[in-house]
Amino acid sequence: MVKLNEQAPDFCLKDQNEESICLKDFKGKWVVLYFYPKDNTPGCTMEAIYFTKYQKEFQQLNTMILGISNDSCESHKKFTEKNNLSLILLSDPDHAVSESYDAWAPKSFMGKSFLGVSRTTFLINPQGILVHTWPKVKVAGHTTDVLNTLKEMQKTK
Repeated sequence: MVKLNEQAPDFCLKDQNEESICLKDFKGKWVVLYFYPKDNTPGCTMEAIYFTKYQKEFQQLNTMILGISNDSCESHKKFTEKNNLSLILLSDPDHAVSESYDAWAPKSFMGKSFLGVSRTTFLINPQGILVHTWPKVKVAGHTTDVLNTLKEMQKTK
């Protein structure tokens, strides 16, 4: 179980270019870590587009955005190219990282129950501490909510 005000679980995963990316690579920066169910689905596409739209503002606040799903690196590459995304998307095919962040959860769709990625976002401070979480994210307004929370946290720092 991940807990607020504790060290965020470290991980290394491959991105859309099949390069290994580790959370520890971003020590000294804020990290928005968002888990999403599937490339090229309506909600996930909108979420990625919104994070891309506001990426420069996040960068001005010393913040990296990392998206994680259990889609393949190849799927992420096609997804970023198709939607002109500039985010780092990480492949978690065995959902180990999703599980370590409690983002792998029971879901249901059309009367069927299954396990899958629950749309969840985490904010990690420059020391690697988990400082905020958004469980069961609704896409509309989420990116600006994350941005505003980040600005508030940096003011009180």
